[in-house]
Amino acid sequence: MPVPAAAGATMQLFGMFCTLVVMDTLISLIRDLAEVPSFSSYEERIHGLVKSLMGTVPGTEYRCVPDNNLVFLVPGDESRTPVALTAHLDKINHFGNTPPDKLPFEMDEERLTGQMDNAVGLALCISLARASAGHAFPPLLLLFSEMEESFGLKHHPHLLKNGGEGLHHGMGAERIARYLLEEQLLPSAVITLDTTPLFKGEPGAALYSGHWEFTGQQPSEGERQHTEKVRDQFLAIDRELYLSNNTNDYLHYGAVLNRDGKSDIPSLALEPAIFPYHQKNESVYLKDIARVRDIMIRWLEQAGRGN
Repeated sequence: MPVPAAAGATMQLFGMFCTLVVMDTLISLIRDLAEVPSFSSYEERIHGLVKSLMGTVPGTEYRCVPDNNLVFLVPGDESRTPVALTAHLDKINHFGNTPPDKLPFEMDEERLTGQMDNAVGLALCISLARASAGHAFPPLLLLFSEMEESFGLKHHPHLLKNGGEGLHHGMGAERIARYLLEEQLLPSAVITLDTTPLFKGEPGAALYSGHWEFTGQQPSEGERQHTEKVRDQFLAIDRELYLSNNTNDYLHYGAVLNRDGKSDIPSLALEPAIFPYHQKNESVYLKDIARVRDIMIRWLEQAGRGN
C-alpha cells in the first residue's frame, strides 16, 4: 500500500530530525575529546573521559591492556564474529611545554577545527558503539591505542615522557593485537577510523586496504581474499570512496594479527579528509564525518552475514 503524501513528508522530516540529533551528539563527542591534551605518551589524560562515555553503552565490558591502551567489548548479535573498531588516543603536541588545560575547538557550517587527529576517529567509534543497541550489529571490540603518532618522537622527543625513551610509534596497536591473540578475542575484521591527508583541503573519504604495501609482510591467500571481500563491501555501499594507502595503526593490527599466516583477519582503514595535517587547527568536513558514520552503520549491519 503506498504511503500517503502527508505521512511520507512526516517520515522524511522525522528522519532529518534524527540525523540532526545524531550529528549534534557526534559533534559534542568530537569537541569533548578534541579539547583534552592527551599527547603522545600522556594518553591517560583522556582515559577517564573515554571510560565515562563508554559507560553509557549498555553491557559494555572494559579490559585493561598495558600501558596506556583501552579495550572495550560491546554486545551484539552473538551468532556473528566480533568486529574490531580502532582509533588512537594520542594527539601531537603542538603547544610546547605549557599546553592549555583545554585545547582550542571551533566549528562553522562546514567544518570542525582543532586537534581532530584523532578525536574524530575516537568519537566515531564511540558513536557506533552507542548505536549498536538500535541496529543489527555484531559484537564490537573497541581498540583505543597509545603512541600511534611518530611526529613527536621525530621532532620533539623532549615533550614526551622520559624524552621518548623506550617508545615507538604503533606500539599501542601492537600491544593490543598481541593481547587479542593471547586472549583469543579474534575479530572477523579490523576497521581503523582515523583522518586522511590525501585530499589536501578538499572533502572526501579514503579506504586503505593493503597493509602489506607498507609492512612488507606477505599476506596469505586467505587474508588477501578476505580483505578484498571487505573492501568490495565498502565500495558497494559507497562507490566514491578513494582507494589508496597510507600509514596508521591499521598497518600494525594487520601485521601482528596475521603474522603466523593462520588468522586471515582483514585490516582496513576508513578515513574522512583532514587539512592541514599534523598541525594546529586541523579541520574536518562535517559532511565527511556523517558520510563515514553512515557507511560504517550500513557495513556493520551486514558484516558477518555472508554478503
